This record gives sequence, structure tokens and C-alpha cells, in this order.
Amino acid sequence: SQVAAASGHTVVLVDQSDEILKKSTKGIEESLKRVTKKKFADKPEAGAEFIEKTLKNLTTSTDAVAVVHSTDLVIEAIVENLEVKNELFKTLDKFAPERTIFASNTSSLQITQMANSTTRQDRFGGLHFFNPVPMMKLVEVIKTPMTSQKTFESLLDFSKAVGKSPVSCKDTPGFIVNRLLVPYMMEAVRLFERGDASKEDIDVAMKLGAGYPMGPFELLDYVGLDTSKYIIDGWHSLEPNNPLFAPSPLLNKLVEEKKLGKKTGEGFYKYK
Repeated sequence: SQVAAASGHTVVLVDQSDEILKKSTKGIEESLKRVTKKKFADKPEAGAEFIEKTLKNLTTSTDAVAVVHSTDLVIEAIVENLEVKNELFKTLDKFAPERTIFASNTSSLQITQMANSTTRQDRFGGLHFFNPVPMMKLVEVIKTPMTSQKTFESLLDFSKAVGKSPVSCKDTPGFIVNRLLVPYMMEAVRLFERGDASKEDIDVAMKLGAGYPMGPFELLDYVGLDTSKYIIDGWHSLEPNNPLFAPSPLLNKLVEEKKLGKKTGEGFYKYK
């Protein structure tokens, strides 16, 4: 919502309650202040104007159906649950104009399955932004076998218009980044499970040897162990014989103990 509003788009941010929306708007304001500190370091007036202009482009609502009738693009970024997503798309499909393109920000679910819950399979694709969105330049644009060329080009154009660098991928598990990243993190856990190296040494090795900003265990804790488990379990059910998608007993145990990483204060490491 922030990057779209900052690049001159009219945005309606929809969530389940006014309380959540107030918190979101406050979060966006704080984030914009950080952006302007860097972007307009020696021009505070221009920075203040930029914030004001961006916030003017942004309104909030708790009623998706009420706002979808005048929308060109819907980007869904709700819970990673296919049934819940499909339910939302099915409802919005009835009320959105014919021109409206639907896109999901999912990182691990099949776009095709979501598109099939609507009558606009040709106007449906994936727009996978990376966290934190204001900082990360990448967007994966996902084209299903039914996505029309016109829709696909519109999604690429939108990504560029919000200042991102789009890459394109077919509707394959994990798209590009997560398809390579999640098996790499799981392989690190297996290396540790076998007792071949300590998690600390694995993290140091990948940071100093491969130039990664975080080691795999730090990254797992940052992403959330429950999220990583959810992704790998989903892929494992799709391809049970693929060794890259095999579940990890240690990861399962930590999730069961509610040690989910940074957000709970403990995962592979402890946080104060």
C-alpha cells in the first residue's frame, strides 16, 4: 500500500477491523518518515510534502466488497491459506468490474488454484513482493497458463511504476526466490541435525563464504519457523518423493514448542 501510494496510485487498504487499520496507517507513517530521512536528507520541506502527498493517496476500509467496484487492481496479501484466499476472491469476483485484475502476494501457494475460484482466470496473476517492501527492489510476476499477455504486461508495468524491478516466473512451487531459498535453509537444518556443523558455524560460513547478509538459521528465525514449516509441508504434499522438500524433525519440534523465531523470542536462537 505504501509504495503504491508513494508512486502516485490511489490506494484503499482493506483489513478486518478499524483497530488494525489504525495500526497499519501509523506503521506506514513511521516507514515514510524513515524513507524521507534518506531520500530528502537536506530538503525537509520536500520530505514533509512527500509524506502528505502519499497519505492523501491512501484511504482505509473494512469492507472489500464496497470498494472493489471502482478498482483496477486488487492485490491480496492475507493469511497463507488457500481456502480463505479462494473465498475472498470468489466474493470479490462477483462485485469487481470486468477490467479489474486480481493478483495474490502469496509466496508458496498456487496462483492457478486461486484463479480457478473466479471467472477471470485470464485477468489473474501473482505479484510477490519481498519484505520489507519499501526497501526490497524485487517483485516476482507470476503468469499462470490462463493469464493473458495483456494482464501479464499490466502487472509488469505496475511493478515498474511502483519503483520495483520485476522478474517473471511460471506458476511453479515457490516461484524463483523461495524455490531456491527454502530448500537451502532446510539443507542447513539437515546439516546441523546430522551433527556435521554447529548452527553458529553454518551461519558464519554462509555470511563470510557466500556473502549472504544473514546465515540460514538467522534467516529462518527472521522469516518465522512456522512459515517455513508451512511452505515445506505444502511442497512435500505436492511432491512427496522430492528429497529437497522432506520435512525436518527438528523444525517440527521447535514449531510444536511454539519456538517460532524472532517473533516469539526464541527459535534456533534466543532473542531478548
